[in-house]
Amino acid sequence: MMSLYELLKSIDVIKSLNEKDIEIKGIAYHSGKVRPGDLFVCIKGYKTDGHRYIPDAIKKGAVAVVVEDLQPDLDIPQFCVSDSRKALAALSAVYYDNPSQALEVIGISATNGKTSTAFMTNAILEKHRLKTGLIGTVMVKFGNYIEPSILTTPESLDLQRYFSQMRDQEISHVVMEVSSSALELNRVANVDFDIVTLNNINREHIDLHGSFEKYFEAKSSLIREAKPEAWAILNLDDSHSKSLINKTKAQVLTYGIKDKTGHLTIKDLDLSTGRARFTVIIQKPIKANGAEYEPQEFDINLSVSGYHSVYNSLVAISIGLLCGVPVATIQEAINSFKGVERRFQIIYDKGFKIIDDHFANPGNINVTLETLSMMDYNKLHLIYAIRGSRGVTTNRESAEAMARWADRLNIKEVIATLSKSHVMEKDKVTQEEVEVFMEVMEEKGIKVHLFDELRDAIASGLSKAEQDDVVLLAGCQGMDYGAKIALEELHKLKPYIDKKELFKAIEDRIAGIS
Repeated sequence: MMSLYELLKSIDVIKSLNEKDIEIKGIAYHSGKVRPGDLFVCIKGYKTDGHRYIPDAIKKGAVAVVVEDLQPDLDIPQFCVSDSRKALAALSAVYYDNPSQALEVIGISATNGKTSTAFMTNAILEKHRLKTGLIGTVMVKFGNYIEPSILTTPESLDLQRYFSQMRDQEISHVVMEVSSSALELNRVANVDFDIVTLNNINREHIDLHGSFEKYFEAKSSLIREAKPEAWAILNLDDSHSKSLINKTKAQVLTYGIKDKTGHLTIKDLDLSTGRARFTVIIQKPIKANGAEYEPQEFDINLSVSGYHSVYNSLVAISIGLLCGVPVATIQEAINSFKGVERRFQIIYDKGFKIIDDHFANPGNINVTLETLSMMDYNKLHLIYAIRGSRGVTTNRESAEAMARWADRLNIKEVIATLSKSHVMEKDKVTQEEVEVFMEVMEEKGIKVHLFDELRDAIASGLSKAEQDDVVLLAGCQGMDYGAKIALEELHKLKPYIDKKELFKAIEDRIAGIS
């Protein structure tokens, strides 16, 4: 319990009605989760307005409300603020006694690769026997607690509650994905970050933010607003990430593969099998957390696939160094890391490869196809789930990204699917989205085999696969069930394969469908 007045010290109240000090037993922003004695914070969302649910919250026992619009005829105290999301973040941090200050919080942001980088980083810290927490797109995990995620970055109240639970369990390091939405909507306001990264940024979520400039503004705020004691890890090969070097008060560590002027770079990259081998070069001394690393070189043999995994690993390695992890431990953790579902995940590799990739946007498509361009294989069979309800612009840009690689990868045809039975209403493909995809493919001279159903598309692709070929299961939402279906169809073609062994690659999926 906490005094209402004590809580309100953390926010700027513009006006109030029925003001009085009372004991607050909890905070809620969803009327369905209100308990007797709670302070209810009214959030204006994209689809609904929390002010509409004040009567429900009061019926369930709310004793005070924080609003953006004062409500007439309420008997309980109400306090008006200019931004209730910002207020929720501040109130939540105070209510849980600022738990992130007791933790080493690592915030990872990027258009592509947040999840893989977070998991890889967590693997390094766990290998060093640190007690860690993980918050991101796939799950929230700490101690013996694990649950699938609803949001990439939880709402501020939930986030502070997780931090509080982690502090109580003596977690020392928290690795979390930080989405652009979380930054713009103040979900991570009042979080005390110690290490922040911006791995890359490209045209994603434009509709949500209104423009690329606003998207970058939201994304980059994680770096620009970092405290002086923090570290910011920036990618010299990404112009937007690089542009922030002199726009943060934090200490800066840089890395690059093409630009070799940073603290970390690599040499002798070999991606012929799809799994990278390379040598990391620490070019400048690094001092952090009582550890000191002089210029040196060490080898990395990734168990995960993809050119993008090299970049992700450099971020994870950088974080490991800043957390004082010995190089030998970093090597061991990175080399044994098995990857994250649907991130260029090889789910079958006997005779030919089946690769499962979420193919989310032009940036992701480019790094996936660039990886394939560095691999040794015979023929590529690309099975693509068109992204539903993302608009004509997004689908055109994704199709154009695919088309740009057609000549280099000898892509003459694509198997496409609407995944009608495997997407929710919000992800259904519109006729306009089909038309723009077909238009781009036709302009490039790529033949499209279009299927309504995901299973039919995958069965078609597998039926054409021969020795040393690659079957790429590509796409978000509509391809989420693809791996399971592909392995089921493969077992029909090859019933002599041990089914348990065949499905081993996807048996531990958390958010994916196994």
